[in-house]
Amino acid sequence: MTGLFGGAFDPPHNGHVAVAEAAIRRFDLERLRVLVVVDPGHRDVELDFETRLRLAHLAFDGLEATEVLPEEYRYTVDALTEHPVDDSIFLVGADEFAAFLAWKDPDGVLERARLGVATRPGFLRSQLDAVLETLERPDRVEFFEIPAVPVSGTEIRVRASLGEPLDGLVPEPVAREIGRLGLYR
Repeated sequence: MTGLFGGAFDPPHNGHVAVAEAAIRRFDLERLRVLVVVDPGHRDVELDFETRLRLAHLAFDGLEATEVLPEEYRYTVDALTEHPVDDSIFLVGADEFAAFLAWKDPDGVLERARLGVATRPGFLRSQLDAVLETLERPDRVEFFEIPAVPVSGTEIRVRASLGEPLDGLVPEPVAREIGRLGLYR
């Protein structure tokens, strides 16, 4: 099975790495493709694509069977339509799944790939069940637990802008590159 993990990765952080590591184990993935979206359709990004791609390599290259690739499509359903992957599972965090109904064609996503939703302690399962109940193919959604990783991209960007340490928030090579390049300042 191939895992697909897409996002802006602005920047990639320890929560992203926890999702990747847990998914590799939980779904016994033969391959994990980390897809850095060139121009995300769902959010603004502060860093240019090349820098986000470089940071993603620093965060994920050490993980077994993982490759970091650019993703040209803004929306998941378009990427899965144009580049189908047999026996795939698209990975998202619980917060992304809570907003899944606002995605472009969520049922189309589930027609093309299963969805692996990383849950964490403290996230209300009722928020996820409400989304699940409205989907045409809830059987294509699988939940898996990750450890609590108290981190957010917004917090990282604010701390970096103030020159504060990023210890425990991003992988060490990512923290070094953010500091070296003065990113988010």
